[in-house]
Amino acid sequence: MDRALLVIAHGSRDPRHAATVHALTGRVRALRPGLRVETAFLDFNTPTVGQALSSLYLSGVREVVALPLLLTRAFHAKSDIPAALAESTSRLPGLSVRVADVLGPSPLLLTALERRLSEAGITPADRATTAVVLASAGSTDPEAIAVIAETAREWRRTGWCAVRPAFASAALPRTEDAVRALHAEGFERVAVAPYVIAPGRLPDRIVAGAEAAGADVVADVLGAAPELARLLLRRFDAAAVTAPTRLPALSA
Repeated sequence: MDRALLVIAHGSRDPRHAATVHALTGRVRALRPGLRVETAFLDFNTPTVGQALSSLYLSGVREVVALPLLLTRAFHAKSDIPAALAESTSRLPGLSVRVADVLGPSPLLLTALERRLSEAGITPADRATTAVVLASAGSTDPEAIAVIAETAREWRRTGWCAVRPAFASAALPRTEDAVRALHAEGFERVAVAPYVIAPGRLPDRIVAGAEAAGADVVADVLGAAPELARLLLRRFDAAAVTAPTRLPALSA
């Protein structure tokens, strides 16, 4: 087993975050028993990226696919993760790293969102009378915001009477404002679908805003949905056949 998948999550002080990430990677292992799957965190939790890569290297792994557990290509994907990988691999001669794409956009994510809405009580018959708020954590990166907006537009085309993007931080509108706007427009039912992977401070803010604004349904986070596990493997397979990633040079 000389190749491994390293899933890199953001990390959080909230213990639910790491527990959810580990549940998701556990589901990935179950789907592909022959693949070594490890987890690392950028902040707050261990192992760090450097610790995880060192452990893999000492066990004989020489090829790693690093997969950012992120829904958009924002600052963490563009800067933090490449920098952490570059710093770590500089001390591990002979280790090649391929960086996989972030998870979004993907039809599998829309299917996972619909799974969570179904678990919250929305039926297929409700689709034509339900307006949905696609509530993400938020970002200052215009590319990430544009991807969320396009995801909302794509999801709307599957039959929902409305899908609007909203954000817990860094961008507008906030979840509560989107819910109130949809109610004001006269939609029969307003559901909030958190477009986040694991619980934490910003997902809690999404839920609080949704409840304060009177959302009729609030779904759970994506979590260890089976669609996400399949998507991780899809990203791994695509990256595994590419050339090793050229990581940024370390500053002197």
